[in-house]
Amino acid sequence: MEPQAFELFKNVLKTPSPSGYESPLQSVVRDYVGRFADEVSTDVHGNVIAVKNPGAPVRLMLAGHCDQIGLIVQHVDENGFVYLQPIGGWDPVVLVGQRMTVWAADGPVFGVIARKPIHLLTDEERAKPPKMKDLWLDIGASNKEEAEKMVRVGDPVTVELEYREMPNRRVVSPAMDDKCGMWVVIEAMRRADRANLNCAIYAVSTVQEELGLRGAQTSGFGIDPHVGIAVDVTFATDCPTIEKKEEGDVGLGRGPVIYRGPNFNPKVVRQLVEAAEAAGLPYQMAAAGKPPGTDARIIQVTRAGVATGLLSIPNRYMHSPVELICLDDIDRAADLLARFAERIPADVDYTP
Repeated sequence: MEPQAFELFKNVLKTPSPSGYESPLQSVVRDYVGRFADEVSTDVHGNVIAVKNPGAPVRLMLAGHCDQIGLIVQHVDENGFVYLQPIGGWDPVVLVGQRMTVWAADGPVFGVIARKPIHLLTDEERAKPPKMKDLWLDIGASNKEEAEKMVRVGDPVTVELEYREMPNRRVVSPAMDDKCGMWVVIEAMRRADRANLNCAIYAVSTVQEELGLRGAQTSGFGIDPHVGIAVDVTFATDCPTIEKKEEGDVGLGRGPVIYRGPNFNPKVVRQLVEAAEAAGLPYQMAAAGKPPGTDARIIQVTRAGVATGLLSIPNRYMHSPVELICLDDIDRAADLLARFAERIPADVDYTP
């Protein structure tokens, strides 16, 4: 992984991108891709769309969503405590004791999520996991008036952004889902050799995936691709309590995951496998018997239909503040997609 690409990866993980809000992250993306893309635009929905080799007869769309799960200010009580509602799928258990940031109009506001101390919990309360309504955000305010000078109803909230490196090229951070996928599609476009391209590569930092795949729907309609690959995270099953018989055998550091199933064009899947094997890149296979909960789901049914694939990054502890991936997997995923793009012929036909 080249130093500039690695710096981009660390930078995006430290930049907020709460789902459904104007994202400072998209400015980072625009500045970076502008160095090597032929065209960069932002649509009315907020998707950043970078194009390499425009005008080619085949359009390839690579989609990685930039938005992260978060929360939203719902209510401020008389004592200045802030109550929240979720944006995206949270397990309230992982929020207890977390350091948080409210992205307020006058700048970020620090806070902590808390609940009643264990000493004071009743036997019934100890036996049940907390619900979102049982949690509150303490921003240090003395009363409602003071709190409302700091935050407003509707302000987005995220866990405190942090990036940590671990042994075996493993890294942990909030929002690996799906900033690592967004990084992969940008880096794949950069790595693709223009001299070998018969296709136009559209690398899209999609928005609002966590709210219903909305960004992929609007950007996919605008691009009208012949083939689309979504890059997202998937469940790493090489940790305790996850059943491989149900979720498949997926491990960190063993390469990106190519999905097979009724929602993925068989020719696209085959070309992904062939590209990986020709380049000597390790990969893993996984099955999906129903529509995936990723941008691939909506890309496939855009307009009259798109030949679609899904490439995934193994991720431990998804939708938590400590999502964990391996750098080797995202590096290889970017190489794989670059090689895939270079192998697309000008007369390709993805009709099954």
